[in-house]
Formats: sequence, C-alpha cells, structure tokens
Amino acid sequence: MCHCVLISLFLCGRVPSRLAAMLTSFIEGLLCCLASKSANVVVPVETSEPADGYEFVEVKPGRVLRVRHIIPDRPVLEEPTGQGGSVSCKRKITVYRNGQLFIENLGDRASTEVKNCHNGESEPNSTVQVELTDSGNSPLPVRIPEGRSDSVTAGNNGASETGAAGDAPAAGQTEPSQQLRKRRRKPKRSVVIDCERKISACKGTHPDVALFFIHGVGGSLDIWGSQLDFFSRLGYEVIAPDLAGHGASTAPQIAAAYTFYALAEDMRLIFKRYARKRNILIGHSYGVSFCTFLAHEYPEQIHKMVMINGGGPTALEPSLCSIFNLPTCVLHCLSPLLAWSFLKAGFARQGAKEKQLLKENNAFNVSSFVLRAMMSGQYWPEGDEVYHAELTVPTLLVHGMHDKFVPVEEDQRMAEILLLAFLKVLEDGSHMIMMECPEAVNTLLHEFFLWEPVTHAPPKKESKTRPETAKAQNDNTKAISELAKVRPATARQTSSNDRTEDKPDSKAKK
Repeated sequence: MCHCVLISLFLCGRVPSRLAAMLTSFIEGLLCCLASKSANVVVPVETSEPADGYEFVEVKPGRVLRVRHIIPDRPVLEEPTGQGGSVSCKRKITVYRNGQLFIENLGDRASTEVKNCHNGESEPNSTVQVELTDSGNSPLPVRIPEGRSDSVTAGNNGASETGAAGDAPAAGQTEPSQQLRKRRRKPKRSVVIDCERKISACKGTHPDVALFFIHGVGGSLDIWGSQLDFFSRLGYEVIAPDLAGHGASTAPQIAAAYTFYALAEDMRLIFKRYARKRNILIGHSYGVSFCTFLAHEYPEQIHKMVMINGGGPTALEPSLCSIFNLPTCVLHCLSPLLAWSFLKAGFARQGAKEKQLLKENNAFNVSSFVLRAMMSGQYWPEGDEVYHAELTVPTLLVHGMHDKFVPVEEDQRMAEILLLAFLKVLEDGSHMIMMECPEAVNTLLHEFFLWEPVTHAPPKKESKTRPETAKAQNDNTKAISELAKVRPATARQTSSNDRTEDKPDSKAKK
C-alpha cells in the first residue's frame, strides 16, 4: 500500500526522484525489520553489456565470478629481447620484542639508480627504523641514513654487534641513541633478503605479458573501463574480475564467503588460470591487499605492481565501532546516505558527471548484506609491515590528493617500507582517481610498464686492463731509464775513442 501511494505521488510529480528513492529504501528497510527478513535479495546484478570479452569462471561449486578477458588482435608480435636491468635486492629485516621494526637496505648502486630514476632523489644504502603499529594514524617511519659502513645487528646471544667503524661514537651522540641500542639487543626474529631481480620493459606486443585489474569494496570491473580499453588497444592482454557479491558475480548468502581469505583464494584461482610469464597487478583500495597477497605468493611471476590509493602497510582488522556493524536492514535504510557520502569522499568534484560515472560503472552498487560482510571480513593479521617489507616487486603507488578515505601519509609510509616503490601524487584526483583522471592514470601506468632500470656495464674489464697498462708503463719507464744509463757510457766511450785518435795526430803534427 505504501509503495502504491509513493509511486502514484512520484508519477504525479509531487515527490522528487531523490526523495522518492530515499523513502522507498526506508520503507523497505522498515518492512524487512518487522518481518525479520533480509533487506536485499543477494543475486548477481543484471548487466546489459555484450558478452564479448566476458567470461564466467566457477572458482568453487556455486561460486561464479564474472571476468572480463580481452586478448587483442596484435598485428605485430615482438618477442622480448631479454634485455633490461638487474637490481640487487638485499635487505635485513629485524623485529624486536618491544615491537620495533629495523630495516637495513644493503643493496648496491643499482637500487640507488632505480630510486634516482623515479623520485629524483638518490637514496644510498640506508637503515629504516619504524614502530610496528596496528592503526594507520601512526607517525611516519624514521629514515636513518648510514653515515658509516657498519650497521647495528643482533648476535645469537642477544648482544649488539657493530663494525670496526662503530667503536668510536659519532659527534653529537646522546643518551637516546644509547638507549635505542639497548632496545635492539633482543630481536624477536630476523629476515634476510638477498636476490637479484631482473626488470624489463613490458610492451603490448609482448605475448608473455598480462595485466590484472582488481577493484575494491563496492566496485566492479566496470570502474576499470578506461584502463581496459586503453591498454587493450595498445595490444596488452587484460584480465579484470568481479569480486564475489559485486558486479555480475554470484553473491553467496553467508558472511564467511566475504572474508579476506575467501576472496584472496578466488583471486589466486583467477590468477593461476590467466597468468603469463610476466604479470602486472593493478589494484585499487581493498584490491591492493589482494595484489600484495599474490605478489608475496608468486614473486617470480609478478613482474610489476601498481597500488592506487591502497593505504599503509598495516595488518587488516575490522573496526568495532563502525556504521557497517549495524543490522543489514538498517544499512539498507541508510543506503542513500551511504551512496551520497561515498560520492562526497570518493570524488574531488560532486557534479552530474561524477554521478553519471557512478551509475554507468556500477560503483558502490552492492547489497547491504554484501557491504556489511565485506567490511566485517577484512581480517588479515599477516599483512603487516614485515610482510610488505619482504616484497621485492617494483611497485608504483598512485595517490589522489583529495582522497578522504586514504590519507597521503599512509601511501608515504607504504613507499618507505617497500624495497622498490615510487609514489606519484595527482593533485586533481581523489579516491576514484582512475575514473576522474583516466588520461593521467593511463599515462603513468604505461610509462611504468615500459620502464626498466639502467644498469651500467660491469667494470671487470677495466680493472683487468688498468694493471696491465700500468705494468706496461713501468716497463717503458724502466727501459727509458736503462737507455739513459747506457747513453752516458756510450758517450764516454766515444769521447775516449776520440781522445785516443787525437793523440797520434798530435804526435804527427809535432
């Protein structure tokens, strides 16, 4: 009855469309609360898009994900030349019992050149000291540049060991530094990373390259529309799945289907199905966590990675005081308010264009049940600072300056923790930056795909030839000195001969 009255008022033009939607949502939520039923029918979202390029993959019985898979027709196939640059990934990660994380970068000049290439500031071998925290509001990690060749490590007996140069205290050393050394005497565990990583350019004409796009909470593969079209036209093979309960994927009616581990296992199966030799992961928001999980599980197959507004390197834990802990029917009543708040916080501008983008790209169009289960299922204690510090995959971080969901300090902290990370901040974008500034994002991503570090030729030949040249020069100098010694003797002999010849002549004259 209420629906009939509301529809009649709407047809007569007496109720605005936005108010009608809010009243409809409120009435449905109220009725479902009284009837003790779910506010949303959890089914896949209907789509009118063509089936070309779309596949439905059953990752588990009854769990079907929609995947957009585009293999473009490449007029020219170019085999990778095998060239590129090698980066020495050496670092020591030490976790102490007081919760302190101590990262010591031991890489050679190759990693320094990588940092210099993208950030414009060279970073020599350095030591990073941070505090392990469980919240994103913690202060930024402190970077301590190495002023000497030694480093503070921990021995088996728990006593700190320093190099020869560390015996003499540096100028200006105070008691806090001594207290800091005492804290590092009892390490909880240490991780040493020592590998050589080869990085090469990934072109669209290379058949061994695949791009994976993973969206976050409330999104769908449609938010990557501009990126999928752009890179498929360049010849790249692109894969973009819908998470469970999002887009046109099935939405199970149990909350356990939306935990981090369940969704990560879905992404693992999708990755193993479509992976090539060199794979690039692009994640947005919550999707960055799945990219990090895959990069940690398959370091040899993940060639590069892109994090778009992904946040800091902290372990995931659902908040106890959150609006998403409310009952599903109440969230359904508040769904218009949630959509409006998402528009305000997710976009730098809130005009008709942005509203149309949300509608066309099926963003934040999920049921209240799925939204509540997704937010409460973000539990991933393993994904802390140590987990991220162990990654050796080159990573590009893209951040929108006006993002109200993820502060820029969190991405800065992520760039400090990762071994090979390059942060780019776009001033005109917000949380949905790939939809707001598609041209700028596509350009950044393409440049990163084509980037490879420049490694100079090893100076082994020069080191060998220089001693030989020096020996030759020494031999020449010795020969010249010997000639110099011989010449006076020859001159004396010639002078004595002249004298002996002159004596008979003088006698004859007499």
